[in-house]
Amino acid sequence: QVQLVESGGGLVQAGTSLRLSCVASGRTSSSTAMGWFRQNPGEEREFVAAIVYWTGGGTYYADSVKGRFTLSRDNAKNTVYLQMNSLKPEDTAVYYCALSARVPLNARSSNSYDYWGEGTQVTVSS
Repeated sequence: QVQLVESGGGLVQAGTSLRLSCVASGRTSSSTAMGWFRQNPGEEREFVAAIVYWTGGGTYYADSVKGRFTLSRDNAKNTVYLQMNSLKPEDTAVYYCALSARVPLNARSSNSYDYWGEGTQVTVSS
């Protein structure tokens, strides 16, 4: 089993920054990708960013966040980060961290992920 714990959310003004963290524990050695998704009430979970670990993988971003958000990882800490700059009110959502143990996978699809965190709320005021 794998446990994922997100942190770093909060209430910020538009144009500012936040950094989300996701710490993974448990059987993480089998992971092939980690991703960030976001969701608002009544809406589908939306892809934000992902990093794929297996051969040929890379880092992927939704068009809506490209150039503003950066995903990074610290292997020693089993942690991935989502640096969010130039935040907009439309970035408001609960942000979820997810881990996949599948090969191959569609990193942009929530169906590709096996484990999920509880989420952290990000609210951007105008």
